[in-house]
Amino acid sequence: MLHQVSIFAANTKGALSRITSILARNDINIYTMLATDSAEFGIIRLIVDQSEKASEALEKEGYQCRVDLVLAVDMKSDKPGTLDHILSDLQNANVMIRYLYISFDRQTSSPIAVFSTTESETEAFLKGKGYHLLDRF
Repeated sequence: MLHQVSIFAANTKGALSRITSILARNDINIYTMLATDSAEFGIIRLIVDQSEKASEALEKEGYQCRVDLVLAVDMKSDKPGTLDHILSDLQNANVMIRYLYISFDRQTSSPIAVFSTTESETEAFLKGKGYHLLDRF
């Protein structure tokens, strides 16, 4: 499992730049980033090289943050149906996925499915099905 930093920020011009500037000043490398919005606030989800340091630096600047565990599955190929196969296995196991996004392994260029679930057994289930889960980027 990986540590993901979730940041709650107002939807304003320059909001993402202010966040990335804080991380850059603290020498924190961003591996994945997903920004979603609602009418007034956004949630920015990051996987970084130093999650606790990132959270502390952002909170010091007034941001509300949370560090959560997420699963990252190596999809191994960038072919149609690969993600569907993973999701079908999870559906057949009755696993609820809260959210999902795709990134890439910088060393192998393989696509990586990053997702959050409420079921604690999901990691063991995926490993049992032969999937390779990442514990770092």
